[in-house]
Amino acid sequence: MYFIADFHIHSPYSRATSKDMQLENLNRWAQLKGLTIIGTGDFTHPRWFSNLQEKLEEAEDGLYRLKPEYRAIGGEEVPATCRKDTRFILSAEVSCIYSKKGRTRKVHHIIIVPSFAIAARINAALSKIGNLNADGRPILGLDSKVLLNIALDASADTLLIPAHAWTPHFSVLGSNSGFDSLEECFEELTPHVYAIETGLSSDPPMNWRLSGLDRVVLISNSDAHSPKKIAREANIFNTELSYRGIYGAIKDKDRTRFIGTIEFFPEEGKYHYDGHRECKQRMRPSDTKHNNGLCPKCGNKVTIGVMHRVDDLADRPEGVTPPGTIQYRRLIPLAEIVAEVYNVGVGSKAVENTYHRLLTTLGDELSILRDVSIEEITRVSSPLLADAIHNVREGRVSIAPGYDGEYGIIKIFDTDDKAKTREQIVLL
Repeated sequence: MYFIADFHIHSPYSRATSKDMQLENLNRWAQLKGLTIIGTGDFTHPRWFSNLQEKLEEAEDGLYRLKPEYRAIGGEEVPATCRKDTRFILSAEVSCIYSKKGRTRKVHHIIIVPSFAIAARINAALSKIGNLNADGRPILGLDSKVLLNIALDASADTLLIPAHAWTPHFSVLGSNSGFDSLEECFEELTPHVYAIETGLSSDPPMNWRLSGLDRVVLISNSDAHSPKKIAREANIFNTELSYRGIYGAIKDKDRTRFIGTIEFFPEEGKYHYDGHRECKQRMRPSDTKHNNGLCPKCGNKVTIGVMHRVDDLADRPEGVTPPGTIQYRRLIPLAEIVAEVYNVGVGSKAVENTYHRLLTTLGDELSILRDVSIEEITRVSSPLLADAIHNVREGRVSIAPGYDGEYGIIKIFDTDDKAKTREQIVLL
């Protein structure tokens, strides 16, 4: 079965997360986006864990769905063109902050499990180490290798995946507090790490530059803190709809079952370039090296971004495609495309109305972005919007890269192109 999954999101109990991240809203937005499977996020939080147990019921092996009385909430807001049965998979993110080999390490991990019983075992073990009530993403003084051991003790079928693996401050390979390899982090347990999450600021070709990552699968998830952000990155499977099907496709790195990822343009991610946000300094790695790692405006240290960090650890040049790679596709969220076309804010009523009209006519968001013909999009919207989606599919965009916690600024049209296309619309 062909389906799209987003494993990494957060609940309302995580810091800086929307209170709208309730299961009923996630069920609705998964349908609007085109997801079949979405992670629950935050199963380590006691109140969210209880909420999950109350509202979910077993579906296929290791997957859950909302009980009928909750499934009906907001169902009328999903167009008939988008309706499908959403499945939930139990997931959480854990922040490990600890000292190893004389350095402070700060590494985030995604944990995915096939049952509430296994999640409960992990929660019981982690509750002895730190306060799980404090945050949906608990911060624990725990070595990553020990966390992996706890996860595997709960069940050999648990997946532990390093989250946003290149983010400077909180990741396994990050420039500020990570390691130089998976082996340095997990030691003899490294063979039990079957995947890493590339994060918004890197994409598969960047990761292909490290031969040490050839063994693992590169997965992509939204890390969403609000419902509208789910599926901005996701994973495409063609396998049995079950935990076992997903687990096997990832563990075996089977390109016939795990067939691809949906990616941000990595330049749009918040840590792609080096830089210093306070001084609005965006810097290429070469600029940073030339300036000895210091901000040219204030002289403080800059944050070393993902592009620079990959370059430091890479043992291959850019452009190498190792054997066994899984396909990927870069996209821009539909609301962002509509906002640029109409020159309004992404949260405006005009964008919301256009977004829902497109979904009602053409189907879910990911289908519109990837599959619906440009001719059909033109027929129900405008040549300018159709042209914008075509440009994104072809990778014809310009981006001022993100840096030091600032998202990149992405443009599909330059001013002249947009003016010409608008002129053509008026003439038509």
